[in-house]
Amino acid sequence: MSKKHKAEQRQDEQEQVAPEAPAEGVAADAAAPRAAAGKLKRSDYEAELARLHGELVKLQQWVVHKGLKVCIVFEGRDGAGKGGTIKAITERVSPRVFRVIALPAPTEREKSQMYVQRYLPHLPAAGEVVIFDRSWYNRAGVERVMGFCTEEMAQEFLKGVPLVERAIRDSGIILLKYWLEVSPEEQTRRLRERIDDPRKIWKLSPMDIKSYDRWNEYSKARDAMFEATDTHISPWFVARSDDKRKARLNIISHLLAHVPYREIEQPKVVLPKRGRLDRHRKSEHPLRYVEERY
Repeated sequence: MSKKHKAEQRQDEQEQVAPEAPAEGVAADAAAPRAAAGKLKRSDYEAELARLHGELVKLQQWVVHKGLKVCIVFEGRDGAGKGGTIKAITERVSPRVFRVIALPAPTEREKSQMYVQRYLPHLPAAGEVVIFDRSWYNRAGVERVMGFCTEEMAQEFLKGVPLVERAIRDSGIILLKYWLEVSPEEQTRRLRERIDDPRKIWKLSPMDIKSYDRWNEYSKARDAMFEATDTHISPWFVARSDDKRKARLNIISHLLAHVPYREIEQPKVVLPKRGRLDRHRKSEHPLRYVEERY
């Protein structure tokens, strides 16, 4: 067995599904459909993901063809799986159509602007799908919990954001908002994994550590956010993410079901005949080849 397959086997053994429990504070969660019991095998996951990737390519072609504008917002606690889900969505589509926006901390100038102003230039134009890895909802979550804004500023944001999102929808943008719900046990496992794995340490920020012991405060902020901004015009969709594979497949399937598209018939592609290769005179310029260590 190769080192790669051994590593994948260890990962399969480590990623045990935590007992499913209702997400704290989500009122409608008790009636939410439950996933099938048991872990999804890697081979089954990869086969279904490949099928969904094909559908995402069809969606991409339709978005470009019809000039659709799609905006997808991902929110959730640290370690909830936002980055992995976004990567699963975008790894087989064009970055010129699917753009991922992950804004850094605001500059001094941006701090003086209207709060949502720094996000508006990144909204999609015709033929684009824009994915926000965290969004304007920072104000309802991390900024509120960590004291980066006042309670009055947070309340003002929650009051005004439904009006902003109505304006976004009225402009013709399809807006989808996803909250990834992770259990405290699984969050702890993932954060510890980031500390121990040199490939993942870059994912761990000082803010992750500072906010780790504020689970209840984040729960309270999340519930207030849902109550104020889960509207008929712009609802929140909650995905349980303790099982990362299932969460990714569920979210991609949901996305495909909520952006109307049709497959565009593509013309048959035939490679033209290539001319004789011996007509090219090889250059005498010495080339610097990469050392072939493998």
